[in-house]
Amino acid sequence: MILANIGTPEILIILGVIVLIFGSTQLPKLARSVGQAQKEFKEGLKEGAQDDDDEDETPKASKRRSK
Repeated sequence: MILANIGTPEILIILGVIVLIFGSTQLPKLARSVGQAQKEFKEGLKEGAQDDDDEDETPKASKRRSK
């Protein structure tokens, strides 16, 4: 696995590049938006699971075909 070979020096270099790209003033905004997106994604997953559970619990009406 590629990520298994990443050590502390490599992580520090990556973080340094991120600071250079986004700037130190933009990092808190970026982190906040990433956290908000993660929160909304998790809420969406929970709502989707609840909707699936609700559909499983409601009996479906049987359709009769008349000839």
